[in-house]
Amino acid sequence: MKVIRFTLNGDPAELGVRSDETLVQILRERLGLTGTKQGCDLGDCGSCTVLLDGEPVLSCLILAADVEGHTVVTIEGLADGDELHPVQRAFHEEGAVQCGFCTPGMVLATTALLDANPNPTETEIRQALSGNLCRCTGYTKIVRAVKRAAEASRIGTRGCES
Repeated sequence: MKVIRFTLNGDPAELGVRSDETLVQILRERLGLTGTKQGCDLGDCGSCTVLLDGEPVLSCLILAADVEGHTVVTIEGLADGDELHPVQRAFHEEGAVQCGFCTPGMVLATTALLDANPNPTETEIRQALSGNLCRCTGYTKIVRAVKRAAEASRIGTRGCES
């Protein structure tokens, strides 16, 4: 066991990890943060996407020991208490959530995109989400949700109301 120290959803975290444990495993099994989904375990589906120092990463491909000294944000860390993050609100309001399995990864990938590019084109949106697979939608509502969140961010609102 190696003890790692990192920031998780804004709070300091310290945890003993085995050398073979992945980030998705410790998040779900050891820390109870089940919003991060464990899908393919191959880095193909994007359901395990989290933000590592603000960048979207596939937590099934990251060894837990490698987050030492870094900042990890999961879907549980986006909302401000009961107030949804603008991206979460936009996904809800646009009906971009169906079964919900891909949604946390999509929301975190979108958050990273909008942090880097507050006014993305549809092509840039689709490219940023290309590593996140959804089996329930044709992506139309998801792209609309990203556009809605971008608009809300540009006008400086926390919510995305019409």
